[in-house]
Amino acid sequence: MDSMLPGDPMAEAITAFDWSRTALGPMTSWQPALRVALDMVMSSRFPTCLMWGGELIALYNNAFLSILGYRQRSLGQPFSLIWPEAWGELAPIVSRALIGEATFVEDFPLDTTRHGHREHAYFTFCHSPVRDETGAIVGVLNTVVETTVQVDARNRLRGFATDLAEQVRAGIEDRDRMWQLSSDLMVIGDLQGTIIAVNPAWTQMLGWSESELLGRSYIDFLHPEDTAAARQRFAANVPRDGTVSVINRYRCKDGAYCWISWRSVVSESRITAVGRDITENKRHEEALRQAEDHLRQSQKMEAVGQLTGGLAHDFNNLLAGITGSLELLQRRIAARRFGELDRYVGAAHHSAKRAAALTHRLLAFARRQTLEPKPVRVEQLVSGMAELIRRTTGPHIALEVIATASPWLSLIDPHQLESALLNLCLNACDAMPDGGSLRIEIANMWLDGPRTDGLDISPGPYVVLSVEDSGTGMPPEVVRRAFDPFFTTKPLGMGTGLGLSMIYGFVRQSGGQAHIYSEVGKGTTVRLYLPRYLGEAAEEEEVPALHEMFAPATDKTILLIDDEPTVRMLIADVLRELGYAVAEAANGPEGLAVLDAGGSVDLLITDVGLPGGLNGRQVADAVRARHAHVKVLFITGYVENTVLSADHPDGNLHILKKPFPMDDLTQRVRVLLHASA
Repeated sequence: MDSMLPGDPMAEAITAFDWSRTALGPMTSWQPALRVALDMVMSSRFPTCLMWGGELIALYNNAFLSILGYRQRSLGQPFSLIWPEAWGELAPIVSRALIGEATFVEDFPLDTTRHGHREHAYFTFCHSPVRDETGAIVGVLNTVVETTVQVDARNRLRGFATDLAEQVRAGIEDRDRMWQLSSDLMVIGDLQGTIIAVNPAWTQMLGWSESELLGRSYIDFLHPEDTAAARQRFAANVPRDGTVSVINRYRCKDGAYCWISWRSVVSESRITAVGRDITENKRHEEALRQAEDHLRQSQKMEAVGQLTGGLAHDFNNLLAGITGSLELLQRRIAARRFGELDRYVGAAHHSAKRAAALTHRLLAFARRQTLEPKPVRVEQLVSGMAELIRRTTGPHIALEVIATASPWLSLIDPHQLESALLNLCLNACDAMPDGGSLRIEIANMWLDGPRTDGLDISPGPYVVLSVEDSGTGMPPEVVRRAFDPFFTTKPLGMGTGLGLSMIYGFVRQSGGQAHIYSEVGKGTTVRLYLPRYLGEAAEEEEVPALHEMFAPATDKTILLIDDEPTVRMLIADVLRELGYAVAEAANGPEGLAVLDAGGSVDLLITDVGLPGGLNGRQVADAVRARHAHVKVLFITGYVENTVLSADHPDGNLHILKKPFPMDDLTQRVRVLLHASA
């Protein structure tokens, strides 16, 4: 036999086997058909077994050994004895091959012991009849392919499919159960908002039956104040496959409304939404808001009480100085004792100036003061004040000024910033009675989201002016109230409690923020966050020549509008003494009537807050609409930002703060009327 090559284990086993003990007899006596069939078995790469003769004696190749397992010594035995436990099923299949019918059996289960343990395996058998030279069937050729891996995979897949089907079935049941039992509103609608399906919660929560809802638009059930926003959402392009959240009010059948928080998903053809009743949450929120309002009102009244108490104390002292001086003036004049008049006039004037300063500080805290912001190089301003600060603080305080490279510009009122810086340095000096160090630093800082936490300031670029001392420091409860008006820790008569509040109001009005960092025994740092200005530095204003400023008044006319008769009378008298023609009005409509009567005006002087329906800015706009050349001087005790927030493109709008010395008024009027246009 050609295939019985040396080195083939089964070939050697077959050659060495004593076949004379079997029905086949010695190999030398085997018929040609057996030899040819055995050659086919040994040359096959598939597991193959030849069953020969009436007893179906087994001859097999090496590949067949993996199927036999522990039965590998079955060579020469009848096939029925190799798997006696399965022969009952195999015998009919083999019998069909013995009568000339080729059979093919897929995934036949067989138990086999191999690899040291028993396995349940699957095989596909192909049984073919083997004929001799005469055509008689003398054996069966069994070719085998093991399909254990494939069968196990199919079984696992079938089990997975069964489990999946069960999960889907259970999921559908759970979905239907949730649809029925959920206390939240569930709805399916088309992209136009028409209701297609609702769950029973609609009836339980809102009282509407399913038949009353289906086919109607959900907008029909919205609160009237919520319908416009809902229509706008449907008019816009609704995002597909995205989750949308919205809160609105739905009408109950009894006429009441419930707040519903919706989460919806929009597909290509429909909207699926779940809504939760948050009416009770809304009630709690409103109750909390009202409680917070009450608390804020209580805190506000406490602050107002503190503020009015401090105002009453300071203004009563100032008014006592003014009224007392005026009373003594009257007595001296009546007694014709004129020698001491200047003394009492000076005292009244001094008290009035102190009252004006107090008013300006209050306006600064309230962020109502008149500011004249300019692009400022803060480091230059600080450098220019360094010598003044050194002289003010004294030799026992070591002053250090540090500025970052290329500091940014800030749009700020330079005079107010100088006042704020000096005030901070004086406070620092008071905190270091035995001497110490004072450090002023200017730095650029970009505040992002996390760095603005606790600062109540918008993210962005800022110029930071820091004043740091090594003084006594402040406990947290004092830091919390440091910016409150009239709050002071200084002894009675040593401070008004308005310094820091004025600084805070000024910086906030300028678009920045002030913040205090302090620790008892380790000093205090006050940082002013000033908004960065991206334009160019301000140019120096041109000052008119002296002969232009004090040119004699000959043909200039001034329209004066102020609702306070005394103020109007005093200003008019001063202007007429200078030779100007003055037309007076108590409110805006009266002033415009002067112009409509044909009067010619060179300068408008007007208060900002006026009765009669027109404020000072509106009057100025109306006057300049009639006479574009007219210059305007606003005189005001405080300025609403909205009144003077417009740009001044031609430089013809100017401000003078009340109260003001009459010399300041006359100088400003002369500059405006006699400066070059």
